[in-house]
Amino acid sequence: MRAVRTVDGVFDVVEVPEPDGDGVLVEVASAGICGSDLHMEGFGLPTTFGHEVGGRTADGTTVAVRPTRTCGSCDRCLVGEVQQCRDMALYGLAMDGGMADRLLVDPTCVLDLPDGLSAADACLVEPVAVSVHAVASAGVESGHRVLVVGGGTIGLTAVAVARSVGADVDMSARHAHQVEAAERLGAGASPSGEYDVVVEAAGTESALVLAIDHARPGGTVSLPGVYWDGLALPNVMTMFLKEVRLVPSSMYGCTRGVHVQGVGPIDQDADPAGELHAAARLLADEPELAAAVVTHRFGLDEAAEAFRVAACRSAGAIKVVLEP
Repeated sequence: MRAVRTVDGVFDVVEVPEPDGDGVLVEVASAGICGSDLHMEGFGLPTTFGHEVGGRTADGTTVAVRPTRTCGSCDRCLVGEVQQCRDMALYGLAMDGGMADRLLVDPTCVLDLPDGLSAADACLVEPVAVSVHAVASAGVESGHRVLVVGGGTIGLTAVAVARSVGADVDMSARHAHQVEAAERLGAGASPSGEYDVVVEAAGTESALVLAIDHARPGGTVSLPGVYWDGLALPNVMTMFLKEVRLVPSSMYGCTRGVHVQGVGPIDQDADPAGELHAAARLLADEPELAAAVVTHRFGLDEAAEAFRVAACRSAGAIKVVLEP
């Protein structure tokens, strides 16, 4: 079986044994390349990459994979904050991920999908769920002015999620193709004035400076972006004087007060994948989202070229997908 791993510090396709053991076997149809995958190329991980995964089970059911295997018994899981699980394991990091022909996953991590969402686009459920959680934890409501900083996958999906809640959304992006994609999703391309919520999806100090500057007094800056190089907290005095709240947002779990295309808040004792289900519903109801975000598709044997393209934002890449 083919799988994408790092060989001598670079991505390559290698032959690995077929998955074996307990779980559900998923025939992979799509696996997205995430920015975190690009950053982890040199980490020397022994596992198969890929945590954004769509595919089919043995009976032909189209599914997405929840890559966060949570314990369900720690204090954070028991209060419904499964994204804070103390014993979480991640497919594509601690365990083999979905950049392969097949993937074996825990039954709790297999998500049936709504009609209208193809296996080719099911890999987007995971990144959209990141934005569902960011928008929910920031308290975005209908009528809010929202600015999204960063035109990558998380930024663009945050545009779609915030608009589905009823917010008026603008985008600040670096590249022309990102601005064009944001406009396709209904965002304004000329940020101005103050915003109730700013989603900082770029993960850079300059983006955080812009986010704090545009937040209204008492406003919120949501932080789903990952600061791989660390961060010296910028413009602290501005943040202090305006009492801007910085709200880190990690992964996804049960929905928290955000209504996405008719999917309301889910009780903390219900499905821990609630925000992933909300993401799947949004993708099924808004096909323009996948069309705007996915810019390139490659076969699994072309993984090295796919990673090269994914790392070159100036060349027009947003979401690059591998299709075994």
